[in-house]
Amino acid sequence: MTNESSGDELGVTVRELASGQKVFGRYTLKKILGRGGMGIVWLARDEELEREVALKFLPDVIALDKAFMSELKRETRRSLELTHKNIVRIHDFVHDQSAAGISMEYVDGDTLSNLRAEKEQKVFQPDEISGWTGQLCDALDYAHDHARIIHRDLKPANLMVNQRGDLKVTDFGIARSLGDSMSKLTGENGGTSGTLVYMSPQQLDGERGSHLDDVYSLGATVYDLLTGKPPFYSGNIDRQMHERVAPSMTERRKEFNVEPALVPPVWEATVAACLAKDPAKRPQSAGEVAQRLGLSGPTAGITTTRSLQISRRPLLIASGIAALLLLISGGWYFSHRGQAPVSENKEAPAEQATAASKSVAVLPFENLSTEKENAVFASGVQNEILTDLAKVADLKVISRTSVMQYAAGAARNLKDIARELGVAYVVEGSVQRAGERVRVSAQLIDARTDAHVWAETYDRQLADVFAIQSEIAQKITTQLGAKLSPQERTAMASRPTQNIKAFEDYTRAFALLDTLEHDPTYKENQNKAIGLLEQAVAKDPKFALAYSALAVTKLDGRGTEDKAEAKAALQEAQRLAPEAGETIYAQAFYEYVVDRDYDRALATLEVAARALPNAAQIYWLRGLVERRLGRWDECLRHLKRAIELNPKDGFNHRAALDTAWLLRRYGEARRIADAAIAALPAQADIFRERKGGVYAHEGDLVAARRQLDILGRRDIQGGSPFLAFVVPLYERNYRAAAEVAESLPDNDRWGGRASFLAWLASGGHTLSKSQRDTLEKALTRNTEKLAKQPDAFGELSWGGILNAALGNKTEAIRMAKRAVEEGPVSEDAYLGGLHLENLAKVYAATGEKDLALEVLSTCVKKPGWATAYGSLKFSPDWDILRDDPRFDDLLAQAAKPVE
Repeated sequence: MTNESSGDELGVTVRELASGQKVFGRYTLKKILGRGGMGIVWLARDEELEREVALKFLPDVIALDKAFMSELKRETRRSLELTHKNIVRIHDFVHDQSAAGISMEYVDGDTLSNLRAEKEQKVFQPDEISGWTGQLCDALDYAHDHARIIHRDLKPANLMVNQRGDLKVTDFGIARSLGDSMSKLTGENGGTSGTLVYMSPQQLDGERGSHLDDVYSLGATVYDLLTGKPPFYSGNIDRQMHERVAPSMTERRKEFNVEPALVPPVWEATVAACLAKDPAKRPQSAGEVAQRLGLSGPTAGITTTRSLQISRRPLLIASGIAALLLLISGGWYFSHRGQAPVSENKEAPAEQATAASKSVAVLPFENLSTEKENAVFASGVQNEILTDLAKVADLKVISRTSVMQYAAGAARNLKDIARELGVAYVVEGSVQRAGERVRVSAQLIDARTDAHVWAETYDRQLADVFAIQSEIAQKITTQLGAKLSPQERTAMASRPTQNIKAFEDYTRAFALLDTLEHDPTYKENQNKAIGLLEQAVAKDPKFALAYSALAVTKLDGRGTEDKAEAKAALQEAQRLAPEAGETIYAQAFYEYVVDRDYDRALATLEVAARALPNAAQIYWLRGLVERRLGRWDECLRHLKRAIELNPKDGFNHRAALDTAWLLRRYGEARRIADAAIAALPAQADIFRERKGGVYAHEGDLVAARRQLDILGRRDIQGGSPFLAFVVPLYERNYRAAAEVAESLPDNDRWGGRASFLAWLASGGHTLSKSQRDTLEKALTRNTEKLAKQPDAFGELSWGGILNAALGNKTEAIRMAKRAVEEGPVSEDAYLGGLHLENLAKVYAATGEKDLALEVLSTCVKKPGWATAYGSLKFSPDWDILRDDPRFDDLLAQAAKPVE
């Protein structure tokens, strides 16, 4: 393994290790079991002892540092003392000059987290987990009393069940040791190892570990297994853990419609005791927990639910030890991000503010400088104050994109602005720069009463501008009665750069990126923004925020052609400021766009959200990631949160609308469209067009036509031509639909000429020679792209559609099937579903009725566009199937919302 930067440990391991390779002189690698940001776990054969093991490779940043290797080796080998039958055994700590790893017991099974997810109601019943709970308590008692080792990351994902039905506790000592080592390497002190939603309040505060932390996590784990969620799982979790009592498990089960809802009183009382805020009020050992539950210790481990293991799919069984890697998705971030409890702000006003009143929008500051070019400097000051406030979890802060639409200097009705943005307070201000002096004025206004709550003017040296911004943000936080943690206070005080010129370039870049996506200048402005960010980091090579912005901008909507440059920028941000929320967000964006590692991206975003609790883009991206993972309800919830924090951003509205549309929640989709029309007048036609599309797929062609008649053809210029094309197509007015298609650019994107001509052809419409030429050219481009990347499933799916439209049956079916194989629904619920729909369309277009109906029977049960009720009812794609009784059943299924 080579010595590369810590941001790419996984890439190093993947490139230089292969199945069949022998490492450390004794282990033959067989296959990868799991992967993550802190290494890879391989299934390996220990040739000396002739047994299979799980071999965990450590990141280069640890493996190549002798001091930390020595410490980690010493700490990890303490786990060798754990020889309990319900604890995964650590066999050895192995290393050579270039790599290091941990050899451990291979468990052929799956985690309680995954087993719970496969239950019909997504929860266990108490009698189903009583045996495993007894085994867990016995294992914890043994570790605490015999080896004096605390787990510190107990959760369902670290509890495995093998093929014999026995529980195995994973990661004893490993998560903490790795997390602590990485914390030291990144320069953080007092960090916390573990996973937030299962931590005790004391562990969250970074206090010295105690076995009572594990007792708390034991309670949180049982709570999760019986209800489907940990005690606190959304919102400001760390504050809730300190201040609130979790609802009873019966209440939570009622909330989630779990039957039977009632949890036996002894389980309720015991779990509630484990979750006590005061450690002294918890059961004082895991053995006491078992006693309270009436479990009999070691013999209680024989579970009566062995069928759970027998029914597991082979793929999931083979992935058994991958649960060990869940420390990767949370451990290193939680260790080096270490959160302290949210503390009371001693400067807060006597009157406590309500949650609704702790909401604020920082409006653009007015430039009072003689030189008008200093307007960008005023914008930068306003943006930094907004950014500082957005780091406070106890506030609701509206994002930059939404507030920038209220220009400074113009007459502003603050009450109307506050109502539109959903806040109680607004901040106004001005900036005057003259030479090396700067004057910043700011005022906090209660928009409900137009009362000036606080105002101050700062007249200082230009070099003090960042201190001014921080001071203003802290004063506003105090006035709003918001609680400020030590970490949030430190984050506010940090300077983004020492170079004012670099700061101005950074600010100009953000101003360019405020351009609306559908604006013709968007791509041009994006390229200019990249240039400005590159100038910023050239002027200040330590400008971490500019590097993270550069990484995201080089990937945003640009495919992956800039991925090498984006990765280089990301690695610089990680080197300079690994703990910054912006850096962590950039990493998640890279994992989503380039790696397509959605589980890892989601875990990274959870960490980013803790650092930037008001960053709408985190919730937007989290929604997109969850959509790929098939977590549709969570996706829609986070997209709505993004809208709440950034109500003037069309990206958020469109993603939420499209998700509701896919789920056939048409009423909800139309309500989102109406809200977007009201919030975004400049984009109103785009959302009216989408609203018409919802009507069409719902099966209401009259309403869809009415929407189109209101729009005319304006939507083709400003947004998608979908409605202008699909309404005449569904009405079987092929000439009108073809006219729309012919008016579009000749490109390979959805909404281009070729996509709609292919749709016409697959529905049986005869194309003209020029129209066939368009599809032939598109197919040539498709072939060239696949020659460079044969497994590009998007291109394979598109190639299948093109070949079907051109009458190339064999090739069409081959490519459409391969697209489904390369990009299955199991790996990408969003695009995988579209590829499956395309396969059904190809089968129908090529006369394979039975195969088309078979695929459609799967598709109608999943979110999708082509299998919406209106599409099945009206699209000529499916005409060949309409005389088959099975098609009527599919229509009935498509009329229902997706479950």
